[in-house]
Amino acid sequence: MRVLYDRDADLSLIRAKRVAVIGYGAQGHAHALNLRDSGVDAVVALHQGSASVAKASAAGFAVVSVSEAARTRDLLVMCAPDEVLPDLFAGEIAPHLRAGQTLMFAHGFAVHFGFIKAPEGVDLSMVAPKGPGTALRSAFERGGGLPCIVAVAEDASGQAEALAYSYGRAIGCGRAGMIASTFKIETEGDLYGEQVVLCGGLAQLIRTAWEVQVEAGTPPELAYFDCLHEVKLLSDLIHERGIAGMNTAISNTAEYGEYITGPRIIDAHVKDAMRAVMADVQSGKFAREWMAEYRAGAPNLRKLRDAAAVHPIEAAGRAVRAMLGKTPREL
Repeated sequence: MRVLYDRDADLSLIRAKRVAVIGYGAQGHAHALNLRDSGVDAVVALHQGSASVAKASAAGFAVVSVSEAARTRDLLVMCAPDEVLPDLFAGEIAPHLRAGQTLMFAHGFAVHFGFIKAPEGVDLSMVAPKGPGTALRSAFERGGGLPCIVAVAEDASGQAEALAYSYGRAIGCGRAGMIASTFKIETEGDLYGEQVVLCGGLAQLIRTAWEVQVEAGTPPELAYFDCLHEVKLLSDLIHERGIAGMNTAISNTAEYGEYITGPRIIDAHVKDAMRAVMADVQSGKFAREWMAEYRAGAPNLRKLRDAAAVHPIEAAGRAVRAMLGKTPREL
């Protein structure tokens, strides 16, 4: 694995560019703020009527239209949501692109699955931080950073890679490590991890475990402690020490239960299901289904989101957080 750091990247390269961060949401706000703090000429580009205009303006950024950014800026950082980018690119960016510009992505979804293709003469690269924008910004402000994946799909200028690493340094990733990779590896790994562990797998495991415990007679709030609340304590240990290191911090009883019960829950059938998910990701099946869902108005997403919001575990969670003294805003 090839990893570069601040010392390997020339910050003057990105400082010489006029940058537009397209989108000011989960990733965009952190990229824009970190770039500015690193001395980069950065504006925020948003579509007309965006709710983020007021936020970006309040943060002191010049806010321009996406089409103006495409006409006037050297480097366009694509931080809008995956599902929005293809139509935004086709309607407001592609008609104005010229040779010598750079399209840079914070996630490879739209490029890897063929929804966006750079025209001839335009560099196409990616700097994808390994974490949400809030964590990227927080780490930067503390003098640290998040690791990132760096990839180049089109290098018309001969400088695409050097500029990508310069950009990674500017947003703080060079402090933690910039990993050379590809759009394929970043995109497929990100989708797979989200679905089988970080979001899909973990959330469903928690809900199901909580349901079984409540059915067995445990009060909902106490089951919430056992199946959800303590997840953070263990995930923090795993993050800091790895799984084997986590095991040194738990009881012998818990460790023994891990070894004999974990494989009963995550068995061969689950691994087969994970392989099927990976196949759906790699073939583009998930990407096509998600884009079709979005373009139909996301009816299934809305239905599933509403169902998740009224699951009984949510009421138990509100009661637990209130008991622990969280403010109404945090609830």
